[in-house]
Amino acid sequence: MKRLLAICMMVVVGTLATMAQGIYDFKVKNDIGQDVSLSDYKGKVMLIVNTATRCGFTPQYTELEALYKKYHDAGLEIFDFPCNQFGQQAPGSIREIHEFCTANYDIQFPQFDKIDVNGANASPLFTYLKSQQGFQGFDTNDPRGKMMDQMLRKSDTDYDKKTDIKWNFTKFLVSADGRVVARFEPTDKMEAVEAAVAIELNPVVQSIMARRSIRKYLDRPVEHEKLAALALCGINAPSGMNQQPWLLRVVEDQQLISQVNEVYKKANPEQIKRDPNFKNMFRNAPNLICVCTPANGGGQLDAGLLGENIMLAAQSMGLGTCCLGGPVRFLKQNADAKFFLDRLDIPADYELCYIIAVGYPDEQPEARPRDASKVKFVK
Repeated sequence: MKRLLAICMMVVVGTLATMAQGIYDFKVKNDIGQDVSLSDYKGKVMLIVNTATRCGFTPQYTELEALYKKYHDAGLEIFDFPCNQFGQQAPGSIREIHEFCTANYDIQFPQFDKIDVNGANASPLFTYLKSQQGFQGFDTNDPRGKMMDQMLRKSDTDYDKKTDIKWNFTKFLVSADGRVVARFEPTDKMEAVEAAVAIELNPVVQSIMARRSIRKYLDRPVEHEKLAALALCGINAPSGMNQQPWLLRVVEDQQLISQVNEVYKKANPEQIKRDPNFKNMFRNAPNLICVCTPANGGGQLDAGLLGENIMLAAQSMGLGTCCLGGPVRFLKQNADAKFFLDRLDIPADYELCYIIAVGYPDEQPEARPRDASKVKFVK
């Protein structure tokens, strides 16, 4: 009966977390028992941590306080939730814990009431956090990571297949717009945590890290003013000797896109049959930015910098983009599509280099892995 009750409680807690629309729907109790709504922290970057005062990782309080002091004025908030579930290493009341932390580590970031992070009585907030960022494993090349892996695997050989919090000082990073963007295990170096925090606090870097190639768009053209702003951002890209060897053609004419799309569909009937979501040959985007470079060669590097400016600016405006080369080849090779190039009015000494599809995104694809081993620092 007790087991059944525990299972029911876990289902209820999980359902509550699922029903919540996002991080700002949760309320937590502070160190004096008052309810605090996380919606009060909209626009802030949050680092949410489960802690303990008698753990080998407890000295991380020093690093967390240093992080707080360095970035709090820029918009970082740290939320400390003591938890006694791991080795009974957070004994005492929240007041006793708070007195210990202020006396020994002089912490200034807020502490909240003690909670469970796993099991039937797990905090709905942490249930939600775990659902957004699961366990990705310990770095077993690191001595501490290897130690944690060996210790946990002794009691549960499949521990790494579960999203549960593994130990004290697990950290969740929440972006300024409420997305749970990263999870750090207690063995992860604070340098990695700080780098991720710095990214979330810097709007330019955030746009770089958040930008994805979008292939599904809402049926909604981009406003002329935004397209004009994108073009302006593009032509303000770096250019060797300020030669600016590019031309832009911003296509807003929906009928023109539709007409050339009919040519494409006629030439590629099998592809159209295979793709039930096909709308147009430009990754279904409602608008296009066509980038041209000198026909006799050169200018591609500068044109690439221009395109990156445009795509990052689009990301910051809530727009999606996709850089396209295939449609360029089709437009150049299919005689029936010549009318499209004619409408672009490209001078004879220039040619179409690539096309940026742009529109309001109708998908949120995950980032694809990047190979950090290709980066080496020469010191």
